[in-house]
Amino acid sequence: MERVTQLASERSVVIFSKSSCCMCHTIKTLFSDFGVNPEVHELDEMSGGRDTEQALLRLGCNPSVPAVFIGGELVGGANEVMSLHLNRSLIPMLRRAGAIWV
Repeated sequence: MERVTQLASERSVVIFSKSSCCMCHTIKTLFSDFGVNPEVHELDEMSGGRDTEQALLRLGCNPSVPAVFIGGELVGGANEVMSLHLNRSLIPMLRRAGAIWV
């Protein structure tokens, strides 16, 4: 879990993903459309990806991907991110984290 915490704090937005996951692609596209440049960790392409996935599950990410961290804090998966977007909380959260300026 320490590795996840370390990776999650390296940038204002960090996404743990799998390259074959359609919901991961959707979330990465959403952030890209906002002009956010997240740090993306593809679990199926990184060494220690299985251990990282297990740590995400222990943190409460179910399913384990996508797992989105904003400002070093776990936001959640696709459902949580889309809920924040629909209730207009996502953009202000990204601004506070310094991920976007406009």
